[in-house]
Amino acid sequence: MQLNINGQLRDFAEPMTISQLLQQLELAPERVVIEHNNEILTAEAHNKQLQDGDSLELIQFVGGG
Repeated sequence: MQLNINGQLRDFAEPMTISQLLQQLELAPERVVIEHNNEILTAEAHNKQLQDGDSLELIQFVGGG
């Protein structure tokens, strides 16, 4: 399966949900905003199944002082 993540094509061996993708990328779901095919997702939508060719923008919040 091929996904466009933040403008870069990435290949994955098998289909997955958004939640599984975040786990694989080692991103904390509570610190990420996800745009999936031009739609901002809520946390409840993280169980959505990804399809080959989907486009995602992942924006991670970073704390600091």
